[in-house]
Order: sequence, then structure tokens, then C-alpha cells
Amino acid sequence: MLSRFGAFLRSSIGKKSLMAFTGLLLILFLIAHVVGNLSLYADGDGAKFNAYAAQLEALGPLKLAAELGLVILFGAHIALGMRTYLENREARPVRYKDLAPKGRRTLASMTMPVTGIVILVFLVIHIIDFRLADFSKQGLAALVIERLSHPLGAGIYFISMGFLGVHLWHAFQSLVQSLGFRHPAYLPAVKTVGMVLGVLIAALFATFPILCLMFKGQWPWN
Repeated sequence: MLSRFGAFLRSSIGKKSLMAFTGLLLILFLIAHVVGNLSLYADGDGAKFNAYAAQLEALGPLKLAAELGLVILFGAHIALGMRTYLENREARPVRYKDLAPKGRRTLASMTMPVTGIVILVFLVIHIIDFRLADFSKQGLAALVIERLSHPLGAGIYFISMGFLGVHLWHAFQSLVQSLGFRHPAYLPAVKTVGMVLGVLIAALFATFPILCLMFKGQWPWN
């Protein structure tokens, strides 16, 4: 049984299925992450956002386990993505864009490796900037606003979210098909959901640098 499962994971279909599954879990994480971060806008002093961060910290070992799980998820997804990309290149001496029908090629599909690398670089910067920073004195909300009120920090964050949106746009379509939903009747709906999901998640994340740069945490609705 285990040998069959191992053989499946080593196969092209198995690797694509596992990459799709890890991608789905990461999309769910992004949705939960952006929803939690929206509490930054709930008040003018960041109390609710800081309380949200404190609740996560209070989870203790569970939080550590979740973070380790995310590291494994990201690592597996990146490794599988790069391996699949390289194997596809080796299997096609002619460039993929010259083989694929024009109607099936999109900017999102052709730039998946590039957008993935940009997201990885941003993720490293993001972790160093926020997860490893000492915010015990000022609070996490103040640190986020301070970082994203600076044009450089806001610019990096905003541009990275653009790449994230493009990546998610095609990623959702790809993972749905990799998990077995390939019927042509579903394709228009899958494309629409992928577009809406990518744009919506990226747009919600992009509000943070835009609004922090504009209002410095002094939200006009509070």
C-alpha cells in the first residue's frame, strides 16, 4: 500500500495533485490571514488588531505547530512547483509558449515561475520585517502602520500583492484541474472563480499599504 502511494507521489500526476493540495491549503491560509488582518481597520489605536495578535500568541505550542506546518506547506509547494516546471522544460525542447494553443495561454499561466519567485522573496522579507521584529513596546498594529507608511515598504508590499493576484488567478484553475475537475462544462466557472479569488485576495491585502500610506493609521471612518 505504502509503495503504491510512494509511486503515485513520484509520478507526474501525483506531484501535480500534491502541489494542487498544498496550494489549496495555502489559499485557505491566505483567506484566513487577510480576514484577520482586516481588524487593523476596526479602530484608531490598533487595539483589536493587537488583541487578535495576542490571541494567536496565546495559542503557544499550537501556534508553533501551525507555523511549522505552514513552513512545510510553503516548502513542499515551492519544491513541487520548481520540479514540475523543470521536468516540463526537459520534456519540451521547444518552448512551452510555442506549443500551447494561443487561446489557452494567459499572462498568469506563462509567468507562474516568475510570480512564484517574487512571492517567495516577499515572504522572506515579510517574515523578517514582522514575525522576527520586536513589537513588545509599540504593539504589532503600530509596527505594521509604521512599516507600511513608508513609501518603500508600501511599494514593495503593493507590487508583491500584484504578483500574488496574478499567481492565484492561474493557480486556482490549475489546482482544480489537477484534482480531477477537468470537464469542459466547468471550465468557464473555474476561470471566473480563479479570477475573482486572485483579484479579491490581492486587492484586500493591497489596501494595507495604500491606506497606511494615505492615513498613517488615522482611519477616517473611526
